[in-house]
Amino acid sequence: MKIKTRFAPSPTGNLHFGNIRTALFSWLFAKKNDGKFFLRIEDTDVLRNVEGSVKNIIKVMKWLGLNWDEKIYFQSKRLYLYKKIIFFMLKNGFAYKCYCSKTVLEEKRNYQILNNEKPKYDGTCRNIQNSNFIFNNSFVVRFRNPLKGYVKFFDEIRGIIKFKNSELDDFIIQRRNGMPTYNFCVVADDLDMKITHVIRGEDHISNTPKQVNIFTALSANVPKYAHLPILLDENKKKFSKKNNNNDFFKYFEEGFLPEAMLNYLVRLGWSHGNKEIFSIDEMKNLFSFKNVSKSSSIFDKKKLLYLNKYYINNFTNEKIISLLKYYFDKENIDILNGPNVKKVFKVFKNRCFSLREIVICSSYLYKKCVNFKNLFLVKCNKKKFLIILKVVYFNFKNIKIWISSEIWKTIQLISYKNNFSLKKIIYILRKIFTGKSSSPSISKILYLIGYAKVIFSLKKFIFFIIKKFF
Repeated sequence: MKIKTRFAPSPTGNLHFGNIRTALFSWLFAKKNDGKFFLRIEDTDVLRNVEGSVKNIIKVMKWLGLNWDEKIYFQSKRLYLYKKIIFFMLKNGFAYKCYCSKTVLEEKRNYQILNNEKPKYDGTCRNIQNSNFIFNNSFVVRFRNPLKGYVKFFDEIRGIIKFKNSELDDFIIQRRNGMPTYNFCVVADDLDMKITHVIRGEDHISNTPKQVNIFTALSANVPKYAHLPILLDENKKKFSKKNNNNDFFKYFEEGFLPEAMLNYLVRLGWSHGNKEIFSIDEMKNLFSFKNVSKSSSIFDKKKLLYLNKYYINNFTNEKIISLLKYYFDKENIDILNGPNVKKVFKVFKNRCFSLREIVICSSYLYKKCVNFKNLFLVKCNKKKFLIILKVVYFNFKNIKIWISSEIWKTIQLISYKNNFSLKKIIYILRKIFTGKSSSPSISKILYLIGYAKVIFSLKKFIFFIIKKFF
């Protein structure tokens, strides 16, 4: 049997961690078993569809390298299949037309709630002859759910799960406007695509007995199910498409690596001993439902940052630098106006957790003009400040080989010979050249800025201070 899995998001918002973990686990299971993985867009609920969601889904999947087999399936383009199966079900008594008005249904529902009964359709139209009996001109189509017995299925993570048929409803499979509903479409698609394993969130467990009963009514093979534990955000709330902050693709924009994202995702509810770092091949070879937890996992941004930093530091320089150039361009920073990106990466990689952070933190290295505003950030007596700056300027001018070690040696000599505080010199240089209170070693920063630019800037700063304050 050829293993076939699918990721079937609805285009009702941007993908988040919960969605993508489902996609990853489905993809891994298919790849491990030399099977097929399909991407299916469940877009029949037109009113809830959000413009741009499909593009977001494709963009995220491609970024992560979760490649799918065959074409992308769109439910909205498969209505002919649904109509054909619904016609068959009506003809063979597996479904029936319900003519009850919305008003009547709402009144019945309210009555059941008031009487502490579980709200469900009471079967008014279940046994009427649809061709001869019409309450009004519109109707829905309902699945004729068994009234007795149990529906039972084996969950790959949770074991046997059983529901009483009497607790289920004759649920709607086609709306009044002729559009089929989620629980029906899922079965029709999984049947047509020959899906063998349905991997999804545990919030779908309540849908599974309905879908199993449709498969059974159609005398079709029921796929195997694996319901993943709920994934919670940092506030211990379920991830939601309604929350714009949960947009998964923002992590690409922040400079996270897809390998780090996948490594983090696979550990959200799955484990293999104490191992933390997994390559894609290791994930595919080691993945198993036996090691998937039944408990909810909580998103931890700190752990994700740690993993991203790990991958940044362990990838080849060539790959990282090519990616960095993209983020420099995105921030409108001209890398031709500053140090070599490879040298910048070497200095900043251990301080930053993402590629964009490296770009933002090093952006001052590529500024064209002297930033006199930085001078006002220095909290220091102006006369003392000017003296230190002049001494630094004349000593820096005499440095023969502009390398970090020589710059540092010169700063130490300035401090020793002139009885200047070493911390004060570093503080002044850091403020005027970076505008920040912390940075990599000041000697490395000055090296990256370059001899000509440092000497030019110091000279400008000195003239500016003399003109402004003396």
